[in-house]
This record gives sequence, structure tokens and C-alpha cells, in this order.
Amino acid sequence: MQSDQVFTYRQITTAIEHLTAHFREQPSLASLAGQVNLSEFHFQRLFSEWAGVSPKKFGQYLTLSYAKEQLRTGVPLAEAAYGAGLSGTGRLHDLFVRLEGVTPGEFKRGGQGLQLVYGVFESRFGAYLLGTINGKICVLHFLQEADEPVDILNRMWPEATLHHDPAALQPLTEQIFPAIGVSAPIRPLHVLVKGSPFQLKVWEALLRIPEGRLVSYDAVAEAIGQPAASRAVGTAIGSNPVGYLIPCHRVIRKTGLFGGYRWGLVRKQAILGWEAAHVNG
Repeated sequence: MQSDQVFTYRQITTAIEHLTAHFREQPSLASLAGQVNLSEFHFQRLFSEWAGVSPKKFGQYLTLSYAKEQLRTGVPLAEAAYGAGLSGTGRLHDLFVRLEGVTPGEFKRGGQGLQLVYGVFESRFGAYLLGTINGKICVLHFLQEADEPVDILNRMWPEATLHHDPAALQPLTEQIFPAIGVSAPIRPLHVLVKGSPFQLKVWEALLRIPEGRLVSYDAVAEAIGQPAASRAVGTAIGSNPVGYLIPCHRVIRKTGLFGGYRWGLVRKQAILGWEAAHVNG
């Protein structure tokens, strides 16, 4: 994305922080605009271009009552079958994202003999690290200022050979995060992950959550046939190696609180609010 769009995200997150911290007081447009040093007119236009809705409407998607209503209506995750085991996981042909687990041998070798192509890009939700192995996405990691991409990749795939080639990944980035106002072609995205059979079941369950919807950790545990394992489900969700595409951001606490997110709560709010606006709009 262009630098002005990067700046837009930073302004948006500042506004979201203020909006959620003071939502009970219904902050005015002037108050929100003042947080990012813009006129009301320019802030309203900036926010609406980014989110597709007004700041006030966006704020409604971040309230506890909205989240609780989402949990109350629920989604039929339990209808999916997750009993195929590691050898049969992941080729969810009816889905936009097709998940594939590495073999036990590949898991043990940590990527030895494989080339991992990577680059750093900008999105409407901030900077992120993208990595692929044999054309399959193995890393999508939103970056904080102190993050070192090579260190992240070495932790995740310690034996892989790293090759920095952003140009090779550009078509993927345009499909994952199309520019504002641009419709990306709908082609399946292939994702390759390292994980235990339990983790793969959890990550597959996340793919069943529709955009713009929310479920609880308990619902995911029930969907994989282990209703008492909500804590372990939370751990598996927290170790998701491919953010956004494996939508761990759509899982919240059963109380309606958004809970944590490995890439920051404000980013989770930005993604959830944007998706709700996108779907409801």
C-alpha cells in the first residue's frame, strides 16, 4: 500500500482506541477528529473510506451488546466434520482458504531442505510479514515496530532457507488485502502450517467461521468434539501462524469481551469492525 494508506491505518487505530475507551460517553465526531489532528470533514471522509461506514456505526460493532448478540445467534460450526485426522486434514475445497498440514517428517525437520520466500508489506490493518513455501502461505504475521522479520521466520521455520523476494509475493498480497475500493479475484489461497493434529483441527474449525461473525472458545471446542478443551483451544488459537486468513480474530470470550490477540487488541478490533461493516454494508 502507499505511504498515505499506511498513515491512514495509524490514524484509524488511534480513533478506535479513543472510541472504545469512551464509547459509553458517545464521543462526538469532533472529539474523534481531534485525536488524530484532522478536521471533522477530513476525518469523517478518511474513516468512511477505510471502514465503509461512519465512525459512529463502526463503534456499534465494537460494543459488548453487539458481541453478545453474535454469540447468542451463533454459527453452525459443529455441523462440520473434523474427524479425518492429520492425513486427511486441510483440503477444504469448498473454502476460500485451503489448509494443509506438513507431514510428521517435515514437522520434525523444521523446514530443512525447503526455501521460504518472504517479504514485508502494508495492509489496511498495518504492516505484515508474508512467507511462502512452494507457493503455499506458511506465515502471515502482523508486525510491531520492534519485530525483526528474519528472527520471526527463524523461530517458526528454523531450518528453512530464507529468500527475500517481495516482488514474487506481490500477486498474493493483492489477493489477501486488495486496495481500498478494489475487488480481488476470488481464487483459493493455499496455506501450509506446522502443528499437532489438535492444532490443525482447531485451525480448520476457525475457517468455518463466516466473515463478520463471532464465536466463543467454547464453541470451537465443541465443534472439534472436545467440549472440555476450551483452554487448550485458546492456546492453539494463540499460536496460529497465519493471521487473518486463519481467522483467529473471530473468536472471543463467552462473556462477549474480545479477549486477547497475539497481534494486539486494537488490531483485532479494527479487523472485526471492518469485517462487520463490510458484511452488514
